[in-house]
Amino acid sequence: MQGMTRRRDKLTDQIRRAINESGVSRYRLWKETGIDQAVLSRFVAGKAGMTLKSLDVLADALGLRIVADRSKRKAR
Repeated sequence: MQGMTRRRDKLTDQIRRAINESGVSRYRLWKETGIDQAVLSRFVAGKAGMTLKSLDVLADALGLRIVADRSKRKAR
């Protein structure tokens, strides 16, 4: 489960960076995603996380694709 947490952390960092670089306002993201502006602000500030579902919605609104890189998985 620890690997899942690291992947989610990496994903959240990438989405935070994409939000900051996009220039899209919290208001617009809220209107497009339904994710409250206060929640978005805490997320972008690194003070709160989000569910994978919310991260997926944000990624979609930003025009991002979430891709799992299975080549880095250890063989069992």
